[in-house]
Amino acid sequence: MLFRNIEKVNKKCMPEIQDAQIEEMAVKLWNWAVSRRAASVINEEQKIKTHHVACKLIYMCDGPAISEETIRRKILMNMKTGKGWLGIGNAPNSDELFQAAMVSLEQQHTRLMQTNSTQANLTEQRIVVEGDIVTVLSYQAESAIIQGDSQRASICVMRCKDMLINLPEMIRYLHILCYNFGIEAHKQNKNEESSFWLSQSYDIGKMDRNSSGPEMLAKVLRLLSTIYLEGDDREYYEKALNAINLANKESVSPGGLFIKMKILLKIKTTNEELSKVVMEILHLDMPLDFCLNVVNLLMDYERDSVGIYFLNNICEHFKSSEHIGKALLLQVDILMKMKEELIAQEKIEEIIRVHQAGRKLTTELADCLHNILWEKAVKSIKVKNYIDALKWYNYSLQLHVSGPMNLELAKLQRNLAFCYLHLGQFDKAKEAVTEAEKSDPENIFTQFYVFKIAILEGDSDKASQALTDLDNLIRTENLQENKLHTDSSPPTLLSLAAHFALENKQRNVAGKALECLAKHSQEPQEVLTALKCFFRLVLPVVTEMPESENKKKEMNRLLVCLNSALLKLDQSFAGEVSVTHSKINEAHWFRKVAWNLAVQCNKNPVIMREFFILSYKMSQFCPSDQVVMISQKTCLLMAAAVDLEQGRKASTKYEQTQFLSRALEEIYKCRDIWNLLKQTGNFSNDPCETLLLLYEFEVKAKMNDPSLDSFLESVWELSHLESKTFETIASLAMEAPAHYPSIALKALKQALLLYKKNESLDALKYSKCMHNFINLLLPDGMTKSEFCPMEEVWDYFEDALNIISQNENYPEIEILWLMIKAWNTGVLLFGKCLCVSAEKWCGLALRFLNHLDSFKINYETQMNVLYRELIETSDRNRTPLFTKE
Repeated sequence: MLFRNIEKVNKKCMPEIQDAQIEEMAVKLWNWAVSRRAASVINEEQKIKTHHVACKLIYMCDGPAISEETIRRKILMNMKTGKGWLGIGNAPNSDELFQAAMVSLEQQHTRLMQTNSTQANLTEQRIVVEGDIVTVLSYQAESAIIQGDSQRASICVMRCKDMLINLPEMIRYLHILCYNFGIEAHKQNKNEESSFWLSQSYDIGKMDRNSSGPEMLAKVLRLLSTIYLEGDDREYYEKALNAINLANKESVSPGGLFIKMKILLKIKTTNEELSKVVMEILHLDMPLDFCLNVVNLLMDYERDSVGIYFLNNICEHFKSSEHIGKALLLQVDILMKMKEELIAQEKIEEIIRVHQAGRKLTTELADCLHNILWEKAVKSIKVKNYIDALKWYNYSLQLHVSGPMNLELAKLQRNLAFCYLHLGQFDKAKEAVTEAEKSDPENIFTQFYVFKIAILEGDSDKASQALTDLDNLIRTENLQENKLHTDSSPPTLLSLAAHFALENKQRNVAGKALECLAKHSQEPQEVLTALKCFFRLVLPVVTEMPESENKKKEMNRLLVCLNSALLKLDQSFAGEVSVTHSKINEAHWFRKVAWNLAVQCNKNPVIMREFFILSYKMSQFCPSDQVVMISQKTCLLMAAAVDLEQGRKASTKYEQTQFLSRALEEIYKCRDIWNLLKQTGNFSNDPCETLLLLYEFEVKAKMNDPSLDSFLESVWELSHLESKTFETIASLAMEAPAHYPSIALKALKQALLLYKKNESLDALKYSKCMHNFINLLLPDGMTKSEFCPMEEVWDYFEDALNIISQNENYPEIEILWLMIKAWNTGVLLFGKCLCVSAEKWCGLALRFLNHLDSFKINYETQMNVLYRELIETSDRNRTPLFTKE
């Protein structure tokens, strides 16, 4: 808060406080911030802000009686606080403080210079003040650099430079400061500014070579030379050469000599002059690695003759060094690049002989030689010169030590196998792969060659096992194969495996390879192509298989592959504004495959449903024409039917709910499609709408859906439904766990009404419907229906009797059932002493008896006898008909 209001702090705010008190407040505030920062109570920025306030306070002490100590304190507090702002990257805040310090210092310096005294202490005071002036100027220069004002920084530094005559101890400080400015400018690609600061650094450093040191001066000049060299101009090259020559005079170093060599190459110095320079480098006993770098530099600038001349001298000069192999390998590499292969071979054979004789190459050098040999082998393979490639690989083999987990050796053996296979030398190829398995069995490329050799030998089981191993390894292995002779990513390997198996008439193995390819490829189109080939290979075989567990496994395998196809189709179509015909055709192709597989699975409804759902999902990538919508409608109907059946068989309530809920979703989707489809043509004979109605009713009934009643309200109003539909609704209404007798009765009433409306009544169907209706109205063992008054029940018996009298085709067994039902009702009523009602129902039974044919003789005598007894009893105990029991 105090810092934010710092501008308002002035002497007018504290008129009664003396300067001494203000100074004391400032010092205490300063010391408080220092102690709190040491105790980590405040952070660095808070400390600096507090110091800033202390500076503001002490500057109020500006009266004529101000002491030298106070002035000195003001200067030091401003310098330290300004430096603090610089330290946390806030240069603008520091400027005010540095300027205030500078004003006080200049006043002090002027006063001291105007004093004519020659006292020693005054001289010392002037030196101290001048030192502080240089320090503040250097801080101001830093602030200017941070703010991108190089011109202001240069003015400050130039003023400092002028004052260094009396301040030799400041030379190294300013020398380093200018060097740092040069580095910072170079990082920002401000080469002109950088060269200015580096030049100033060198000029200042020369003023006292003892304090700066030749190594530091050379370092400055090397960077300056490098910056000139980046200017990429003849004029700058000359400046660069002058700077590096000065650097090397100050202190010769590998870096300085290398820069000089680069400059000489840039200005196109003659080979003769370059040869002299490189020999000077050799005489200066520069390290071997540095000398080899110079050789590479010469070769990069196509100064081959100088490079080879220098390299030959290096080999002679360092012949007793344990690292001479580096130079020899560079010789081999250069000879290879210059196509001097015969000489290179001689060098290689010599290196191998020495290596095998006991003077082993270091691991690093051996790796370098392997790289050279393998690169040469790869080039030979690219031009199909496999014999030449084997020559270079065999050189590499002689340097290797056999053993388990030697991954590089295994890689080499695989490359040898590759060459032998192309040369038709199968035995040698098999031997190389066997060796590769010993060193690195869990490698996809090893297994790939095991697969190829198994195919060539006609061993399909071994080839399949190799594919299985390959599949497992792809999921777990870090798939990086350095220096492999071909671009062999896992999908590429699997694609090659499939082609190779097909070329060798191994269709089953090829199918498995394609299946693996589809599993591991990340490219949608590659997966779809692989799966199409896979289905073309496998489908004819699976279709001809008899029903068995094996066929079931194959169907599940096909199901997995179709799910992969669906996933890749989704990726292929994602984000596409306009879809190509080829993609649509692929969606159609897989849709039809899924459909045909579903049709073949009629004995396995669960798998059949999965195929139908896949066919539906794939059809969503196709334009919605009539054919596609018919297919979608059928797929969803079949899926819903299977889910309903699964729901009926479910062993738990949870499972049943899952199946029925899924069926309901399919029903809704199907109804949407059906409504669109009806707009494209006449589908009056299609039972889809009725099936959807029945399916939805069954789901809602079994799930005790609260919307069931509102759903049925629309059903009762439909005029096109047939009797059979209403009978099915009635049956479903009473099928556990559903229990809706009132709905069943209403549905059966509607069915009976429709039967009677037909021009020619189907007596068989009508009789069964009547049977179900009466059985629901009047369950066995009851004398009174809880759903319907007895008068209404009587009316339906009468209605049935009327139909029987008019129709000779009414089934006799149903007449018998109605008769027995009426008679038993009468007997039950009689047992409850309702004699009049009993007489009525038994009389009704006798009327049905009159319509019996073959069964009449079995019941007529007994029923008439019992009926007479009933009449007699009824006369003795007469009660009204249909008395309330």
